[in-house]
Order: sequence, then C-alpha cells, then structure tokens
Amino acid sequence: MKEIEFNLLTEPWVRVRRPDNTVQEVSLTDALLHAQDYVDLAGEMPTQDAAVLRLLLAVLFTVFSRVDAKGKPQPLAQSDDALERWSELWQLGHFPAEPVRDYLEQWKDRFWLFHPTHPFWQVPTLSNGIAFDGKKLNGERAESGNKTPLFQNISKAECAVLTYAQAARWLIYQNGYDERGGRPKAGNKPRHGVGWLGQIGFVAVKGKNLYETLLRNMAFSTEQDALREKQLPCWEREHARTEQSVEIVMPKNQAELLTLQSRRILLIRSEEMPGVVGYEVLGGDYWDSENAFGEQMTLWRRTSKENEKVTYEPQQHEMGKQLWRELPAMLDPEGRKPGVLIWNQKLQSLRILSKKEQIVISVVGIRYDDQGASVKDVYTDQLEMQLATLNDLGRKWTVRINREVQRCEETAKNIGTLCVELKLAGGLDYNKVKGFKDKQKVTEDARAQFYFAVDQPFRQWLQAIDPEQDDPDEAALRWQAQARNIAEKLGKQMVMEAGNAALKGHRIVVDKDKKTECTILYTSPKAYNRFRTRLWEIYPKTEP
Repeated sequence: MKEIEFNLLTEPWVRVRRPDNTVQEVSLTDALLHAQDYVDLAGEMPTQDAAVLRLLLAVLFTVFSRVDAKGKPQPLAQSDDALERWSELWQLGHFPAEPVRDYLEQWKDRFWLFHPTHPFWQVPTLSNGIAFDGKKLNGERAESGNKTPLFQNISKAECAVLTYAQAARWLIYQNGYDERGGRPKAGNKPRHGVGWLGQIGFVAVKGKNLYETLLRNMAFSTEQDALREKQLPCWEREHARTEQSVEIVMPKNQAELLTLQSRRILLIRSEEMPGVVGYEVLGGDYWDSENAFGEQMTLWRRTSKENEKVTYEPQQHEMGKQLWRELPAMLDPEGRKPGVLIWNQKLQSLRILSKKEQIVISVVGIRYDDQGASVKDVYTDQLEMQLATLNDLGRKWTVRINREVQRCEETAKNIGTLCVELKLAGGLDYNKVKGFKDKQKVTEDARAQFYFAVDQPFRQWLQAIDPEQDDPDEAALRWQAQARNIAEKLGKQMVMEAGNAALKGHRIVVDKDKKTECTILYTSPKAYNRFRTRLWEIYPKTEP
C-alpha cells in the first residue's frame, strides 16, 4: 500500500456524460479543460453531482479571481472587472488551458486522495472518530438503521470495498450531505446538524454543456469587500482544521465557502487490495444560516415578521413538489432570489447574455428523518424558460406566472374537495375526513393526479413564453382554458370511477345534538356541479 496515491488531477474519477449519452470517468483537470465536450456531470446521484459541481466551481473562482483568460496576473478589484472577466470566458467558449493547468500544477501535491500530511479534503491526524464501513460511505445505499434496504442501485457486496474513484466522489458528497446521526464516542462533540448542502434548497443554472453550466454558476460577488477577499479553497490551507464542531464566520470568498469542511473525515484503505473499506468522521465547521447570503445556490424564505428586521433562512425543497410550483418563491420581487439567478439576470441586463437567452433552472433536494439521522428521499427537477422572464423586462410576466401557479394550487384543492365529496357519497364515514389532516390524506392521490396531468402542459407553456413578443394577458388566458379543461376531464373521470353507489348518494349527519340533527345528502352529480362552479370561479372566461 503506497503512502501517497491517487491524484485527483490526473486519475479519472469525475463522472461526466458525453453527447452520445455515454458516461465516462475523467480527471478533475480534464473535467475543466474539456467541459465544453461534456453535456453534464453524471455521478451516481444528483446530490453527488451538486457537491462535485461546487468543487469544480471553487477551482474556477480561485483561478480567475487572480488571472485573466490569458493567464496574466490581474486580481479583481471592482465588480466591472468581474463582469469583464466573465464575459471574456463566455466568448472564448472553453476554459483556457494554460492558467488552469498552471494553477493546478502548483497545488498538485494537495490533490492526493491518500497522503501522510495533506490527504485531499481530509484530516490526516483524525483520531477517536466514529467509524463506518464502505457501505455507509456510499450514498446510493442510504437507509434507515432498522430496515432492510429494498431496490438499491448497488449491492452490499459491491460497496464493501469502494474503488478510489468512487471513494473520491462520495468523500465530497459526505462533506456536503452527511447526516447528523451517529452517537459520538466519549469525549467527542456531536456533529452539528446535517451537512451544509443538506440544509439548503440547492439551485443551479444549467447550460448546453458542462462548460456553460460552470460559467453560469460562477457568480462573482458585486460587493467590493467580498470581491477583493482572497479566494481560499480548502486545499490551500497549510493545515486542515482538526477541532470538532466549530462555528465559524461565513467566509465572503466563494472558494472557501464552496469547500467548507462540514465534516472531519479520514478514509480507511484496504490492506489487501486497492480500495476503501470505510472512513472515520467527526463534526466539522458550520455557520449561522440566518441571512447567510454568501451562499449563492439556494432558495430563501423570509423568517422575520412584518415589523421586525428582515431576516431570511435557506428554504429546502419540498419532496415531490414540481419546480414550477416553487416559482413564486423565486420570482417574488419582495423576496430573495437565489444568487445564481440574480447573476444571470445581471449579465442579461448588461447585454453580456442575449435577450433571447434560454436557461434551465435545476434543483436538488434531500430529506432526512426527523432526527436528521438517515436519508429518506432525494429529489431533483429542472425547468426551462427564457431568462428575460425572470428579469425586469419580464416583471409583468412574473405577476401572471405567480398567479397561474396559485390558480393551479387552488384547483388541486378543488379536486381534493371533489374527491372527499365523492367518497362521502359512496359511503365513507364522515368522521374520517372531519379534520384538515384527515382530508389531506384522503385527497393526496387526487391532488397528485391533477399536478401530474398539468405538469408537462404548464412547463411547455412556460418554456414557450417570449417576453418581448407575446401579450401576457392573451398567453395567460390560453393557459387558463387549457388548465380548466384538464381539471374538468379529471373531475369527470373521478365521477365515473365513484360508481353507482355515489350516484345514488348517502346522507351524512354533520351536526347532532339532543333536539335536532343536521344532515347533508352527498351525491356524485351534486359534487361534480359544485366542483365545476368552483372551477369556473378559479378560471373565469376573462381576466377580472
């Protein structure tokens, strides 16, 4: 077993997707210098891709904050310098080889996965850490501690020993998404919450290839202090922090932020064959998430009340909720947009990006159990639209888009009410749908059916919007007619499926006391008529 082994700059480990849809492993250097030749990252999970994307961005922020596209030393001093530097790279169509190679060669010794004093993104002196096997390192086998895994992508035997390439990818993933679980040994501090990426609602802007994706998310700060602060990625530190669970001040420079040492980790190699059989972990660095606006790749939610000082927290994605349903949070002019969206808007307003620029908003979410001790679900979604729709030019559009999303939410609620009334007409016990949570459970499938039916049409409508050419009112009316038609068809289908028992109906006692009792007759025709009345209130023939 070699003491120094597997350099991330020369060994293939980053998974990328080629234009012919094949997946290939390449080195970190190749991933950057040939990014224009790859469609996207193609790791085992979308969460892993999010973590690797941030690593690649940290390299780019560091390099191009110090030198220009030709490799000439020229630190950024003002926001205009950053915009000009970004524009040069965009027009070039690829990342210039010389400055990237020169920088990586300078720091090559810090990119060894195994090294006695500087193993990449690890703590070589880690002791008394919580030990896990290779199965736990592999995020594809995330599972509850008391359940047998079902339908896993990889078997237990396959991940008992991870290749060095696999271990490198999952090391980066664990730094971002590690769970809170694992009882600390005596003398150890508990890990402070889940990893930083597990706390945010990850948002990225995708391009036509990996090069465009990286550039679109290389959002330089417009604040002078942050712009001038030296980029300090984790590999440039002379010594990795070793103290457990340390609260730090959120750095202003993006390279340090993107390579946060959320966990103190040390990989454990097999003594019998080349591979990783486990790792040790302790809590690492963390910061206060309130108003942590240095983070450019998240949704935000306002946490302060109306008369209080304005504060925001990262907003996690809701599992199973289509991305277009989160648009109001992204488009709210009074709210806080993800930094990468603000950056792309700025580039378009300065005509660095074209007026007709199409963008793809990509999100990744993860859900843990209530204790943050195990991963329950992973979520990803994408949405394509014209960038101008999000810009000042599209202000009149954002109002209408938000309104149409709200109408869809109201229609789903209406579908849910129809579902309850049809079930009552069919003989369901009224006491089972008395409370709000009970109704939510009963109507969950019906509401999901509507969202599924309306999902692709809404995306197509949104993607087709041309803010310069289209009339907002006419486009909104076209969509309303389509949405109303989809809801009506679904309502008719539900009535047909309710059967003859619901057609005849049932009388339900809704209020009973000693002297009188109040009853309501539920039938499917009455339920459908009420549904259609509510539907036409949501989608009237003309705009009010």
